[in-house]
Amino acid sequence: MNVRRPFSYLLLAFLFPLVSVLDSQPLPAPSPQIFGFRDTAAELRIEDRFLAVPSAEMAGQELKTLTAEPHMAGTPEDYSTALYVAAKFRAAGLQTAIVPYRVLLDWPKKVQVEAWDAAGKHLMSGPTPEHLAADPAGDNPRVVMAFNGSSASGDVTAQVIYGNYCRLDDFNKLSQEHVDVRGKVVLCRYGANFRGVKVYLAQLRGAAGVLIYSDPQDDGYVKGDAWPMGPWRPATGVQRGSVQFLFKYPGDPETPGIASTPDLPASARSSPLGNQPSIVSIPLSYHDAAPILQALQGPGVPQGWQGGLPFPYHLGPGGVTVHLVSQQDSELRTIWDVVGTIPGSEDPDAWVITGNHRDAWVYGAADPSSGTAALLEAVRGVGVLLQHGWRPKRTIVFCSWDAEEQGLIGLTVWARPNAQALHRAVAYFNVDVGATGPNFTASSVPSLRAFVRGVTETVPSPLGGTVYDQWKLKQQGTGDHPTEVHEPQLGSLGSGSDYTPFLQHLGVPSTDVGSEGPYGVYHSAFDDFAWFKANADPHFLYLQEMARVLGLETVRMADADALPLDYVSYAHAVQIYLNAAQSKADAAGMSKLDFGAAQQADGRFLNAAQQVYAQQAAGSGDLNRLNTALRDAESALLNPQGLPNRPWYRHTIFAPGEYTGYAAVVLPGVNEAIEAHNETQAAQQLQALTQALDRAAQTLAAAR
Repeated sequence: MNVRRPFSYLLLAFLFPLVSVLDSQPLPAPSPQIFGFRDTAAELRIEDRFLAVPSAEMAGQELKTLTAEPHMAGTPEDYSTALYVAAKFRAAGLQTAIVPYRVLLDWPKKVQVEAWDAAGKHLMSGPTPEHLAADPAGDNPRVVMAFNGSSASGDVTAQVIYGNYCRLDDFNKLSQEHVDVRGKVVLCRYGANFRGVKVYLAQLRGAAGVLIYSDPQDDGYVKGDAWPMGPWRPATGVQRGSVQFLFKYPGDPETPGIASTPDLPASARSSPLGNQPSIVSIPLSYHDAAPILQALQGPGVPQGWQGGLPFPYHLGPGGVTVHLVSQQDSELRTIWDVVGTIPGSEDPDAWVITGNHRDAWVYGAADPSSGTAALLEAVRGVGVLLQHGWRPKRTIVFCSWDAEEQGLIGLTVWARPNAQALHRAVAYFNVDVGATGPNFTASSVPSLRAFVRGVTETVPSPLGGTVYDQWKLKQQGTGDHPTEVHEPQLGSLGSGSDYTPFLQHLGVPSTDVGSEGPYGVYHSAFDDFAWFKANADPHFLYLQEMARVLGLETVRMADADALPLDYVSYAHAVQIYLNAAQSKADAAGMSKLDFGAAQQADGRFLNAAQQVYAQQAAGSGDLNRLNTALRDAESALLNPQGLPNRPWYRHTIFAPGEYTGYAAVVLPGVNEAIEAHNETQAAQQLQALTQALDRAAQTLAAAR
């Protein structure tokens, strides 16, 4: 909210008595039938008992504890949060273990940027420490200096070129403008793609280094009041973050495909490191980037490249020389995953996994501690069910991952030794940034979209009605011409959070949920408890909401008679993706590319899915055989050979884009080959997709 901090505190003091009233608001009337259950009434009694437990007040207390100190992965403070989460898991009755791993982590020893104009005048030295008199969080000596994890170490002096967001199209535009990147330092602004992709593209073009800054147009004062007046990034706020080549493979750079256990011998570690940049990368605030941009010469920027600083931007080169120093302390360090288990009473080998990462670049109030607070309240709710004698049919595994920020490390190294067991996992439910505001969002595989909508129809919203009602209303918009929305739409899963290894490497159906609002302090020292309470969720009601959604996903999936996985919707989604890819191929002059076999395979997938869906709805037939087929259908969509040039990613339907990093690319093998104008590779990937769809159809047919 764009309010002055003193007023927001007065407002909190006035409204605080209402929190207990809002906590006890009546739950919405349940839907008459829950898909996948023979006895809906019995399940609703369990769910009602769960929904009554998560508390806004308790979630706020947990958030305050988790954000008391900076807790970057591998630090003593990070271990303290592991102990805290483990204690909460044990108190709820979970079988709990803190699982250590030894992984390669970067900590910065020295990070320095200096700039001079063409006349030799000194322009700036940085990165400037984050500081606000009204929020002293940045002054804590434990706050790590601004740096990019996975940056190469080096000492570079070169001219500067401005590259806008440093997307593939931006680098192509520089070439069209005859601006040569080779040997230069490219100044990129955050946004539009993953920071690691910016460095990757700059490296491919021969750049000597990269500076990445936060432009006020994207998350600063152009958006509204900056913190502490409002939620947006202040002048010295810096976005830290990993520039690992996540789109190649995530996890410990030295151990792709094996577990980084503490006793792993050095001889088992690999070199060279396939997901690490070879050039220097350093993040900057717009306070530090402004003098560089203002002194830059050369042509004026193309349309759309001008940011929010109050002067014209230029491309360079000319006008500015920078000196970059990056000294990274890359060492094997211990991280700690926390895993809590509730054995299933009927099918203990079938796992329902729910997780959130715990490590933060600094305090991490929104990212990720709001998600951790929601997870802990969900666990507490499940603990109350256990106290009343409930036992899930399937095994529930609650996980608090470490070192996610450096490249999804904690989850990826845990998944490797558990890969065999994960072949029976029925779903993974992820939360990362739990809440930055009131707008519920979700992404999932198509088979879980109806399931997520059904869960949100049961959970009350602080704004009235259900989460589903408010979600749909937000997507419809307001004004004279609202958009007609039949049902709220979910996004596709790309990367950048802990669902990545589950879905795209192991083929576990996955979801990711959150609640969004204005959030300008991402990965900065100002993502702290004070910012969160003033801007994101003053009464912690959206933490309560997220705890209910996350816990209800877990309980409902663990208890279902027939797994609520909807492959009819999946097959329809694939048909849309195929049609779009064919149109793209035609536009690229690849009209001879034959989509017929893939479309026919998707038709067989749809036919098998329709027959299975009827069994699910009726609760008929052999449930064990039905559930095995439903679970295995997602895995059948994996290609054992993986994607071209990045075989770790094996899913034929969803992957992070090689040139986006976060955003999902559907039918990635096919679409990326079309974009590269590689007709031979596109045909090969269409064949692999056809085979995957036929495997999925045959898997579902085995349920009959």
